[in-house]
Amino acid sequence: MTNRGILSLDFTAAGGNRHPSAADWTAGELAYGAGTNIAIWNTDDVQSRGVSALVRGHTDTVNTVKFHDSPHGRFLISGGADKTVRLWKAGEDSSRTPYEQVAVLTGHTASVNTISVLPGGQVFVTGAADGTVKAWHQGETGAKLEQSIDLKPRYLPLATAIAKLNGGAIVLAVAGTSSIIQLYVRSDTKAQFELQASLSGHEGWIRSLDFVRDGEDLLLASASQDKYIRLWRFRNDQLSEAANGDATAGPGLAATTKSLSNKAHKVGFDYSKYAVTFEALLIGHEDWIYTARWAPASGNKSSPTLLTASADNSLAIWHADQASGVWVCNTRLGEISAQKGSTTATGSTGGFWIGLWHPEGKSVASLGRIGSWRQWMYDSGIDTWVQGVGVSGHTQEVQGLAWARDGSYLLTTSSDQTTRMFAAWKRDGRSSWHEFARPQIHGYDLNCIGSLGVNRFVSGADEKLLRVFDKPKAIDSMLSRLSGTEATVDGSLADAANMPVLGLSNKAITAVADDEPINGLVNGNHDEREAIDPASIVRESTLDIDHPPFEDQLARHTLWPEHEKLYGHGYEISAVATSHDAGMVATACKASSIDHAVIRLYETKEWREVKPALTAHTLTVTALAFSCDDEYLLSVGRDRQWAIFQRTKDVPTQYVPLAANTKGHSRMILDCAWAPSCAPTVFATAGRDKAVKIWKLGGTEVESLTTIATNTAVTALAFSQPLDVGEKTLLAFGGDDGQVYLVDLLSNTFEVSEKRSVPTQYCASAAITCLRWRPGHSGEGQQLAVGSEDGAVRILTVHN
Repeated sequence: MTNRGILSLDFTAAGGNRHPSAADWTAGELAYGAGTNIAIWNTDDVQSRGVSALVRGHTDTVNTVKFHDSPHGRFLISGGADKTVRLWKAGEDSSRTPYEQVAVLTGHTASVNTISVLPGGQVFVTGAADGTVKAWHQGETGAKLEQSIDLKPRYLPLATAIAKLNGGAIVLAVAGTSSIIQLYVRSDTKAQFELQASLSGHEGWIRSLDFVRDGEDLLLASASQDKYIRLWRFRNDQLSEAANGDATAGPGLAATTKSLSNKAHKVGFDYSKYAVTFEALLIGHEDWIYTARWAPASGNKSSPTLLTASADNSLAIWHADQASGVWVCNTRLGEISAQKGSTTATGSTGGFWIGLWHPEGKSVASLGRIGSWRQWMYDSGIDTWVQGVGVSGHTQEVQGLAWARDGSYLLTTSSDQTTRMFAAWKRDGRSSWHEFARPQIHGYDLNCIGSLGVNRFVSGADEKLLRVFDKPKAIDSMLSRLSGTEATVDGSLADAANMPVLGLSNKAITAVADDEPINGLVNGNHDEREAIDPASIVRESTLDIDHPPFEDQLARHTLWPEHEKLYGHGYEISAVATSHDAGMVATACKASSIDHAVIRLYETKEWREVKPALTAHTLTVTALAFSCDDEYLLSVGRDRQWAIFQRTKDVPTQYVPLAANTKGHSRMILDCAWAPSCAPTVFATAGRDKAVKIWKLGGTEVESLTTIATNTAVTALAFSQPLDVGEKTLLAFGGDDGQVYLVDLLSNTFEVSEKRSVPTQYCASAAITCLRWRPGHSGEGQQLAVGSEDGAVRILTVHN
């Protein structure tokens, strides 16, 4: 292979953090917290490639992200559960990293939850769970603390907003774990904010605040867990009698029985006084409201327009009616109430945590509970908001990866209790990777996964058993249409799958014609455990689409029917491996004694366990692997040993012990892999002792060929199947620092020919959990899937 050092990052999948402040949108870029990383999504990319980069730096969950176009250039300001505020400046070489960290501010002593910036200025404020709001003055390479406002023991800040008043004064609104909004003002000459007013009216915690200019006035929107949005007007004149009048007299107030106090508050200074009055109460959401955002001025809106996101699974767009002045909701996006159904089965519970405007006001985006982004674009031709392709990904550690045997798609599984299928969307000479299905939405953390051919996989979870799933016809035909794969035509696939409302297993179902009523839902004769969530019924046209599924389709209509359950283990499943002929499944579970540290084998024809179980280890088996010809089964464990089992000639499903090394490594062994078919008896092991060891099996003897020393514990490794028989074999391994290495090994001796590290910007910010090379891929290079504890899935290409 020539130029094997040339790599590219083809795809990154990363779910968003559930925090109302964890994302912001500026021209061409949407930045959001993704675990400890900040994901950069190019929303204007015509190629629809999704996340373009993950910015590393935080050591704990990112809670708040804000763009700031300051006099010193574009900055990204972030805060996290690591108690730090970090400043990132747009990098000159965006191919290397889009943002470079220029400062770490350590003034807070608890999780940072909110950041607000003064547009065009150098002032920004941060609020944290330590009960303080801090005002900073930003420079070119850092920021200086100007003031710290202590809110304890009254409340903790969850939301802030900052705006400039006429005359140069600055107003700061602060709210959080109470029902009041505090207004602080500072003059252009005095660097200290002073508390000047407290706005009451809400009856729950306040999650979001946002200012917008309305002529000479300012409007403040506040969103609360009491299910209401309140609008407050900052009028740039002296108090009038109307401002002190009856609260129900104004046309902008929605009719309600709730208390509507319209006391006028004075804020500002002698040269610039404002009267703050209650403007309107917006009623319409059925659950907590997490964010309220005013449309940008560049959206060419004639009057202020507000976007709100709620836990009721909807986005609402509000504006004041020109004739009456009453604030009304003229657009609602998301899921209507009738479709909520069995949210535990579909994974859609929790609603929308974030709602954002495109900087030009032409589209909106929202983040759901399970980390997926949806996007809607306004089509002026048909006067309708049209949903577009969003981005998605896991929100917890990625625990397992498995390619389909023909390389047509990638399966991933995670501690976020979902299994996801990713594939390439090919159209008009373009190709981009997307989530095509969510085969398994589970009630337990998922730990491992293995592919059984093209249409089946097996996964293991904390529930102590394994489940086998079959690809449904709806997914098969969609994959064939959008990804160019060969469709299954033998009629062996079920139409689709569904999960009964009170059930735990995905059931195969028949797709319903578009005009056909749903049997049994009217007469109510179904058993409760078999009752179907009406929102997740699969119509014949449900997945007959010309684009990857949107989030609502992924969550409801892309389950795979369950084919079998495999019992036998007494503790959480720790490892699974499938034979290359798809005839055998090997599994292990967590163990602290020899009694449970066994390897169980299952044949896939009748799904029976092959007894007796294989014994060799005394502690948890961490990884299993079948050799390329399925002649051998390799196991490694926390007891620092590896073991090899050989298939018997008389009974092809039976394996017997062949060789073992009780001191294979000096610390626990975490992963293993067999070399490609050109060297069927060579294997590698890796462990906490910061070493990768290459071994060769000869008869019943095993010799050590090579030891590759590293600077960190090695947590995952994988051999590449060469595209052509050459002089070198490619090995990839990753460590607990997130770094991935590529090693060229001489095919005859397996000595190291060349070792190189993958560029840091392509690597993870936490330990690598699994590596898998894509089989059967004949493109411009070999593709490597990388799973890690930072929750991201990456696909790297090593170019030919």
